[in-house]
Amino acid sequence: MLKVVVIDANAISRNLLTSVLVNGGHNVVGGSNTSSAGLANMIKLQPQLVCIDIDTPDDEGFARLDTLRNGLPKALIFLVSGKMEPSFLQRAVEWGVHGFIVKPFNAVTVLAGIRNAIIKVAKQHKQPNTSGNDNA
Repeated sequence: MLKVVVIDANAISRNLLTSVLVNGGHNVVGGSNTSSAGLANMIKLQPQLVCIDIDTPDDEGFARLDTLRNGLPKALIFLVSGKMEPSFLQRAVEWGVHGFIVKPFNAVTVLAGIRNAIIKVAKQHKQPNTSGNDNA
């Protein structure tokens, strides 16, 4: 069970996603809008997973991701949006986003995406160092 926060300007979307996550066994410890104060409050909660709708796929939206990445360097970050354009997706991946949640929410897809991201990160952490110095 992951400690999760949901950040979305739309309270209805925030509540729906929170329900999906709680029903999927996650511990949703907070929810907020996308304001600077809201982001700061969510960072204080030290979640393991952040689900965020950055509102706009422009520099201001990606600045919110920087704020999260700086405050929560080990957290998994999932972007939430109803618009998933290829250029936006590519930029988000380059920014270090671990996954995407598409509105309207499909509970099975949301939970599977999170599970797959957790597995992927766990496998990356288990890979042995391949520096080539095996002659100890």
